[in-house]
Amino acid sequence: MDSLHWWRGSDAVTQTAALVLLLMSVASWVAMLWKLRMLQRAARDMARSQAAFWQARDWDAAAAAVEAFDRDGLASPLVLAALESRREAQVLASDDGLIHSSTMARATRLLRGALLVSVARLQYGQVLLATVGATAPFVGLLGTVWGIYHALTALAGSGQISIERLAGPVGEALIMTAAGLAVAIPAVLGYNLLGRTVARLEAELEGFAHDLRELCAPGG
Repeated sequence: MDSLHWWRGSDAVTQTAALVLLLMSVASWVAMLWKLRMLQRAARDMARSQAAFWQARDWDAAAAAVEAFDRDGLASPLVLAALESRREAQVLASDDGLIHSSTMARATRLLRGALLVSVARLQYGQVLLATVGATAPFVGLLGTVWGIYHALTALAGSGQISIERLAGPVGEALIMTAAGLAVAIPAVLGYNLLGRTVARLEAELEGFAHDLRELCAPGG
């Protein structure tokens, strides 16, 4: 009932700030829960995909095995890029150092592009969490400042200003600051904790890409 009374007594600016904070909170929690599940699955799939790749009898079988385990499409783009480069290397196989350099340069470009795609998938949602963590306190502070201004204006118009009459509206306005912090703190914690897992998986992908590049060399 108190919340309903506060909502009815606030103006459009305060209500808008409260709705923005609510949307930020819902979006950040959805992103954190989804990303936590995705990263846990990706960590398992990365280990299985790499094991399947190294146990495969040839490149085509390796690509099929990795794709079967890689549900989030993190390792598959790397293997497909390496497979494409490998096929070109077999066609252009020669003792000519220039051809060898050109083949390795193309393998590097293909693998770099595939790695960027995989890293982008890993980092999806991190920008949202960082944005919520950085802006939510200021949205709450805006609601507080505007609520205090609104309360002071209303009291000034009544012609009777006292601590008792001022404490209630100001206390209600300060709720917005607390709400902003309540939205920002989980987002920041989620960004930092999930970011550690993202960084670890990125390192694994980079190492895998390096291994694939070495295998793309003619005769490799």
